[in-house]
Amino acid sequence: MRRAALICSVLILITACGGSESGVSSAPLSVRGWVEDVEGSGAGQVKTIETEIWRRGALFSATSIWVENSPMVSGGIAQNGSFILLDVPKGNSTIGFNAPGAESARLSLQNIPGNADVMIPRILLKKGAATVLDPKQILVRIPGKVTVRTPTGKTAIVGGFTVPVFEVPLAELMDRRDYPAPPGFTPLATVR
Repeated sequence: MRRAALICSVLILITACGGSESGVSSAPLSVRGWVEDVEGSGAGQVKTIETEIWRRGALFSATSIWVENSPMVSGGIAQNGSFILLDVPKGNSTIGFNAPGAESARLSLQNIPGNADVMIPRILLKKGAATVLDPKQILVRIPGKVTVRTPTGKTAIVGGFTVPVFEVPLAELMDRRDYPAPPGFTPLATVR
């Protein structure tokens, strides 16, 4: 009886952890960043800090994010536009955004190594497309047995831009499960 229970437990674990067949990647990525704005939103409005905080807060609250063909990905978008996606499959994938005025915006990831943390700051959403405003800020990091950030000689493609892949000490990846903090004013109060 005990042996049958053990075999059933092992089979359940193998099925649950079976890699891409179960929808979960064997070396998942974290993808983080923030949406800067939606092209054309707020046109014709008086722009003050207060109206921009309200407009962006409402805009980002109505924005959704997902990874195509990956139902097991978790994460979301915050009221300040920052987002995090966990359990994204390695290799090639497409991130989708739906925002008022920017339905079905897409951003592609290609050749992303397993266990990487991908940081994509300053994304401008458009109808059917997403553009990275400052591609030099894109960062792809993987954990390694190094003491300082070291180029691997490999590259990945994020949003159509070729970026280097860096090997970093594990301690540098402590933030890979945190929402990033966009610079400038944010609609949310931060209490520490």
